[in-house]
Amino acid sequence: MEQIIPKKPISVESNWQKELAKSFTDPTKLLDFLDLDSKNYHQHIKARRLFPMRVPRHFAHLIEKGNPNDPLLKQVMPLSDEFVSEPGYTQDPLEEHDTAGRGVLHKYDSRVLLMVKTGCAVNCRYCFRRHFPYQDNAVSKRQWDDALAYIASHPNINEVIFSGGDPLMANDNQLAWLAEEIAAIHHVKRLRIHTRLPVVLPERIDHAFTTWLTRLPLQTVLVLHANHANEVTPALAERLSGLRREGTTILNQAVLLKGVNDNASSLCDLSETLFDAGILPYYLHVLDKVEGAHHFYVCDDSARQLMKETIKRLPGFLVPKLVREIGGQPGKTPIDLHLHP
Repeated sequence: MEQIIPKKPISVESNWQKELAKSFTDPTKLLDFLDLDSKNYHQHIKARRLFPMRVPRHFAHLIEKGNPNDPLLKQVMPLSDEFVSEPGYTQDPLEEHDTAGRGVLHKYDSRVLLMVKTGCAVNCRYCFRRHFPYQDNAVSKRQWDDALAYIASHPNINEVIFSGGDPLMANDNQLAWLAEEIAAIHHVKRLRIHTRLPVVLPERIDHAFTTWLTRLPLQTVLVLHANHANEVTPALAERLSGLRREGTTILNQAVLLKGVNDNASSLCDLSETLFDAGILPYYLHVLDKVEGAHHFYVCDDSARQLMKETIKRLPGFLVPKLVREIGGQPGKTPIDLHLHP
């Protein structure tokens, strides 16, 4: 993407980019860092060919050394299970395609999703877009102009969602320009940003980011993605505090993952830890059936039982909605908590 200068230039801090450049991309080096014998992973490391590994050092420091069953490690370490093909698992489980121009998804009546940046700070092995052809979907300045014109011509759109990849992989000049152009469209009242980057690299919430986001004349919502309480650190809470003071709503969505958070204690700990950090639980997604991720699957009846247990233990405002995303549907589909015989 070409360089875009916002209407009111901001200073761009690059510490987060420098930290991101130090990420682990070689499974053997990550295993060495974690005091795990790479010989035990020889058959697994090959899975990086299916989906590259990328783990920021902040996230790596949160993984318990010497523990091959650490719930954070399981989310990012390639496994030979990824080579297994299972019926019903596809490369595009949500049937996503541009519906209103390149980089634009308008599948919800009042919301439009912009795929702002191709690529993520961390490659989660269960990612529903692990097969998405990001290299073919970069958006140019002219195409963003077309997207803005589309939004302006549809007065039913009152919310714009920044997605990706991870939209916060874009620099703050690019993000500020796009956000300010959106804010100038009179019928848009909310900007929502979906990102995992601050969880795996809290430095991303820096002065430059906070400056442009909090000066927008829009309601702003930041939706984070943390699956386990160990991902929610004091460093993250501190970085988010300025956004909360300026009125940004901060939510979290998680994915129910076998071996990571598929027990009531883990889910309750996640909700409590999120709220302590000023983050409200929002969604708990069942796994999108993407090819290569079947080993993370938790069946619906087990998911329902887990939610029944969390409801017993948590106040209602800390219980996320259990949902599934179905391709072609105009919104998330809640999963009925009735246990079928």
